[in-house]
Amino acid sequence: MAKSPKGKVTTSRRPTRKLQAGSAVAPPSADIEDLATSGVLVGPASAPAALRSGLLRWYDAHRRDLPWRFSAVPGREGREKRAYAVWVSEVMLQQTMVPVVIDYYSRWMERWPTVETLAAATQEEVNEMWAGLGYYRRARFLLEGAKQIAEKGEFPSTASTLRQVRGIGDYTAGAIASIAFNEVTPLVDGNVVRVISRLFAIADNPKESSTIKRFWELAGQLVDPSRPGDFNQAMMELGATLCSKTKPGCSECPVSRHCQALALSQENPSVGVTDYPRVVPKAKPRHDFAAVCVVQIAQGLEQEMAAGQCNLFLLIKRPEEGLLAGLWEFPSVLVDESKTDSLNRRKEMDKYLKQLLDIDVKRKYDVVLREDVGQHVHIFSHIRLRMHVELMVLKIQGDVGQVCNKGQDSMKLKLVDENSIDSMGLTSGIRKVYNMVKAFKEKKLLEQSQIPTRKRSRWQKQ
Repeated sequence: MAKSPKGKVTTSRRPTRKLQAGSAVAPPSADIEDLATSGVLVGPASAPAALRSGLLRWYDAHRRDLPWRFSAVPGREGREKRAYAVWVSEVMLQQTMVPVVIDYYSRWMERWPTVETLAAATQEEVNEMWAGLGYYRRARFLLEGAKQIAEKGEFPSTASTLRQVRGIGDYTAGAIASIAFNEVTPLVDGNVVRVISRLFAIADNPKESSTIKRFWELAGQLVDPSRPGDFNQAMMELGATLCSKTKPGCSECPVSRHCQALALSQENPSVGVTDYPRVVPKAKPRHDFAAVCVVQIAQGLEQEMAAGQCNLFLLIKRPEEGLLAGLWEFPSVLVDESKTDSLNRRKEMDKYLKQLLDIDVKRKYDVVLREDVGQHVHIFSHIRLRMHVELMVLKIQGDVGQVCNKGQDSMKLKLVDENSIDSMGLTSGIRKVYNMVKAFKEKKLLEQSQIPTRKRSRWQKQ
């Protein structure tokens, strides 16, 4: 017996395998890639042949034309090229919509068409290419995995050996092994969870490890033995299109006659197909607050500084572990919510700049401008970060390169000009901050241009 999401008790029409007791409960933030277990039981004979054939016919007729869906050239080299394409696309597609991924994927493959070319890249190059996709840990794992594969000289071809590659979990291993190497092995992502939840009317919490294990077991029983890669893609395609979260197209679904959720909804008006899978409330994000100072080093004449010429921006590299690891940003300091006023923020920022760069804004530098620009709220998966942004323009006499050399670790500091920063692969949050500063400066210039020449004065120290 299983409880429906509406609280009513319903009888499952189709028997499923009994779960083992003692399964641990996953934390709210856990995902399928982390929790799936190795050694998934595959019993393709237990799935109705009609379901497989119907789904595959639908997929052959309606699958989307995507750049990573191509037939491999016969031979090992062709299969490995296909495997690399599947790997890159599947990693990009995690937490990202298909239309966004298509452009990123095309540029990525143009620059690094093989796993060997990717292995020769630097982390900074990869980060710049990845900028805007978010979840930067994925990019780091791609590069580390590529280096590992290139060192061994052969692309792993089974799910079990693929799982030994840095950053490749059960989901990605299943995708590569089945699609590129035709191994009869399942995969489970969010779309497949939705399809299986409805096919078998599974009302259990989809975030619990015991339920996730059940999804993997059922996916293993369903996978087609002759076309495992196409079948897995068909399951994901169905979940991404017809079997959507809120508006499923049941009348057009190729497997609707096998769907227990649909059957229950037809018998009981209080039960809906969209009740499956159960919606689990997301954990509330943590609220953080940061002071962000865009430090601009101005050189040259006053007119050139105002026009943006001869200007350099200070960037700082984040630690190699943790949030946004190894990425470049403007000087930023986390502050307590009670200290987000301008006076406290500047006090914390001044302390940070002096500690990091030996910049004492009160003594050694001519502060041409220091003004608050505005606020930007950036949403991470578990953090809501409110950034209080200010612009500080410093004029330095002598070699500006010494600014970074005075720091504690010059490898984590750099000055870049406006042309470089426009083309850099910054995170979407930092790019937003930079665009805010550009708009602020343009407004400032416009205001200056409207002041009569005789009354115009240079920007005042704040």
